[in-house]
Amino acid sequence: MVQNFDDTTVDSDSSIRPSWEGIGPKGKSILVTGGGGFIGSHVVDSLVEHNEVRVLDNFTSGFRSNVHPDATVIEGDMRNEAVLEEAMAGADIVFHEAALVSVTKSIEAPKQSHEMNVSATVDVLDHARREDARVVLASSAAIYGAPQSLPISEDHPKNPMSPYGLDKLMADRYARFYHEQYGLETVTLRYFNAYGPRQVANAYSGVVSIFIDQAQNGEPITVEGDGSQARDFIHVSDIVQANLRAATADVSGEAFNVGTGNSITIQKLANVIHSIVDSKSEVYYREVRSDDISQSRADISKIESMLGYGPTVDLQTGLETLSPENKSVK
Repeated sequence: MVQNFDDTTVDSDSSIRPSWEGIGPKGKSILVTGGGGFIGSHVVDSLVEHNEVRVLDNFTSGFRSNVHPDATVIEGDMRNEAVLEEAMAGADIVFHEAALVSVTKSIEAPKQSHEMNVSATVDVLDHARREDARVVLASSAAIYGAPQSLPISEDHPKNPMSPYGLDKLMADRYARFYHEQYGLETVTLRYFNAYGPRQVANAYSGVVSIFIDQAQNGEPITVEGDGSQARDFIHVSDIVQANLRAATADVSGEAFNVGTGNSITIQKLANVIHSIVDSKSEVYYREVRSDDISQSRADISKIESMLGYGPTVDLQTGLETLSPENKSVK
């Protein structure tokens, strides 16, 4: 089904109580790769109060300003053996968020995408095996490609349409292999369309951050095609919740979708953002990308039943917290 929204704007002072409060590991030594990035930095925020947290990031796409001051920063490339060895030493849990996160960029530079998303992941898994560390791996709905049926379950056929999707599928399968072959504790999380604070609007970022940036700047809100494409947008707070549950659940060698189980058309998303920002921008339609899929929506029954996960942030509320009037947004 497609989630519906009114065209009215709710109080812009709305805020989100983190859906991860009260759950997650305690008293552990934890490494977050890509901890200066959009999702990684929120994972770090959820961990620092009760754990010793290290961040490994080269800050080519992430920002030092995103990193919580109570986390230890190791600046460097995870493909560097010495740097990774230092970061992994003594780790109990690794949240592997670092990646080249862009379908478009992976098409432009497939070798770099493979190095970042596959080779580096194997290095992380291999070091985790030496340290006997549990690994929570960030994957993507891009592994499924154009869905044959909705909602998309974890056993849906995998037909990635980009180097990024293919790389994430290989990393996903390496995680399962390391569990089956070496007994390494791994859990893979397949994110659907993430959005939230600290997501940077650029040519490679998510459509929510791009639309909000365009609306705030009075630029045309650019919708590709007729806007009938539908996506399952998941707030970063709920992605963090899924990570913490994956880190502590008595489950290993499994992969889970992380979404809401609902979807909204891109045209409706543009209209909702236009209303929330109270923008003078016009919605502009341009030619659709040839590699764009029509519909995407997660089946989240597996993660609900096995990890106790449940999305808590509806899209309307999540978008309101990103509006310029909301002073709590970071």
